[in-house]
Amino acid sequence: MSVSGKHQELAGFIWSVADLLRGDFKQSDYGKVILPLTVLRRLDCVLEPTRVAVLERRKKAVEEQGIKDPDRLLRKTAGYSFYNTSKFTFQRNVEGLTSLLADPDQVGKNLRAFIGGFSAEAAEILDKYDFDTQIARMEAGGILYKVVAKFAAIDLHPQTVSNQQMGYLFEELIRRFSEMSNETAGEHFTPREVIKLMTNLLLDPDQDKIVQPGATLRVLDPACGTGGMLSAAEDVIRSYNEDATVTAFGQELNPESYAICKSDLLIKNQDAGNIAHGNSFSHDRHYGKRFDYLLANPPFGVEWKKVRDDVEREHELGNAGRFGAGLPRINDGSLLFLQHMIAHMKKPEDGGSRIAIVFNGSPLFTGAAESGESNIRRWILENDWLEGIVALPDQLFYNTGISTYFWILSNRKAAKDRGKVTLLDAREYWAKMRKSLGDKRKHIPEEHIGELTRLYNEASTIAADETHELHDKVKIFDTTDFGYQRITVERPLKQRFEVTEDTVAEVEAAKPLAKFDDREALLAALRGLVGQNWWKKVDFESAFRAALAEAGATGKLPAPVNKAVVHAVAVADAEGELQTDKVGNALPDPDLRDNENVPLDQESADLFLIMRENEGSDDSERQREYERARQRLNEIRDGYLAREVLPHVPDAWVDHSKTKIGYEIPFTRHFYKYVPPRPLKEIDAELKQLESEIQSLLSEVTE
Repeated sequence: MSVSGKHQELAGFIWSVADLLRGDFKQSDYGKVILPLTVLRRLDCVLEPTRVAVLERRKKAVEEQGIKDPDRLLRKTAGYSFYNTSKFTFQRNVEGLTSLLADPDQVGKNLRAFIGGFSAEAAEILDKYDFDTQIARMEAGGILYKVVAKFAAIDLHPQTVSNQQMGYLFEELIRRFSEMSNETAGEHFTPREVIKLMTNLLLDPDQDKIVQPGATLRVLDPACGTGGMLSAAEDVIRSYNEDATVTAFGQELNPESYAICKSDLLIKNQDAGNIAHGNSFSHDRHYGKRFDYLLANPPFGVEWKKVRDDVEREHELGNAGRFGAGLPRINDGSLLFLQHMIAHMKKPEDGGSRIAIVFNGSPLFTGAAESGESNIRRWILENDWLEGIVALPDQLFYNTGISTYFWILSNRKAAKDRGKVTLLDAREYWAKMRKSLGDKRKHIPEEHIGELTRLYNEASTIAADETHELHDKVKIFDTTDFGYQRITVERPLKQRFEVTEDTVAEVEAAKPLAKFDDREALLAALRGLVGQNWWKKVDFESAFRAALAEAGATGKLPAPVNKAVVHAVAVADAEGELQTDKVGNALPDPDLRDNENVPLDQESADLFLIMRENEGSDDSERQREYERARQRLNEIRDGYLAREVLPHVPDAWVDHSKTKIGYEIPFTRHFYKYVPPRPLKEIDAELKQLESEIQSLLSEVTE
């Protein structure tokens, strides 16, 4: 039987347990019973060959040898990093052990004793399920014996069900439970073919490193779910070098997914202690550790409001913390995950690291220049860590139909790849699924995975040509191609001055007039000027002073009051008077202000770097370096203005003090292909044909 067939058969069998739970449990609570019992049964099957030997070794160590803590001896006897010292087992007629079902009235007591017999690491996993509460509920409903008997009948021995099949089984169960409880299945696991492509892109370029004799590699997934990505990464590494030592590390927030991931490592006889429970943002359980490979599929668009204080506190540490580059919007923590992963990369001199992460489209472009998102992209690109981005087909994931992307990062690019970023458009590499699974209606066939892996690898071996294009689905860009200067284009403020009834009402409502002693006289003076218009400010001011004197106002107007009056009577007019500051410089018109994005070429990027390195220095030479760079950048912006703006708006200028630097990656724009509309004659002919068909149908009805 195929892998998928096997796990679906097992999932269907276990699902039949739901018939027993119905009535005593809500549908949304079925997983709280079925998932931990599946884990217990699997652990029971795995340990079966050595259970009796463990009991005998424990008795000898404690009673005969006086060893108080025989943990190490028992793990060695069990052949795994966990064991069970209870006398109970799910199965019947196992010599030396007692079946949980031997006494129908004692199933609850026996099951608790069985769970209590696990070693500390396995016990901690089971504790995450809060399973004792569910045992009590089943006892109260009188169904515990029947449910345990169901699981005792399932054969989950490793010889029958491989670790890979167990992974599929867990994922199928989680998907079903998530759909029933309206949870997000995609937060717990990722489609296998997506993981396969992702691990290929992450690891395939590193084959030379992986095949080295004695290779010892550490892999981290900070949002590991049930551990599918960690398992896939290990499988790919071992396919290159079966003797490689691979150590998996992970962190997961969801307790049930965490328990499944950790139990999977236990069963594989790996160090399950490397899988941590908790929020990666607020409690980095792998603080200070560095990894060769990092990969993750963090939840899309999940807010980080609950850990805001922790994240902002670390952001304030700058480069000493994980989030110094910037903070994204509170409702999407995707780029926080990436910063967290970058913080765990090995230094280039220590061998460096590679990262693969799944994102939706938001991290590519969300955020204006110098926003948190833009600054994070800038930080990544200026450090030349971004190696490539792959656009995936939509409807690929269980919980969303939106477009998704792989980001591949490395801090040890080959010399020929430095300063370059590969974009691979894989949106058309898919096949329709026979049956939809949630929002997942497409999958990536094995042959497409191979083709995409080849295309991505070839991109790093061929120099980009002038059009940045190597293949119609692959393009290579300079890192600076994604940067831009957001310049502010100003136009002069020109005004005339007019008093209307609305003008008077606006002045009357202005706050500065609330406590002005001559308020009524001022308003009377304005009312006397209603209907008049002046083209120069000085003429209005002269007329207003005369009206104030006639109305009985005394003394000079306070500056705030005078400002409120001028603001109310001033009217923007292209034929009006040019307004200037005290030294004669033209004032900008806020209503005519515009912004332009000036491409950030390599020269501009270098100049900004010079300014950043020399800003605030007390050294006179460094101050001159800063000033020369600033002036040259001003020239570049003014050159853009002269070419692109002044031919249309001759009186415009750039306010250099407001320039901002932004970075965005408009992926789809780079692969857009114009499709001309159909010829008008063809459309007219089709419309006439349709009209003829409609008339024919109508005539049949009316006859």
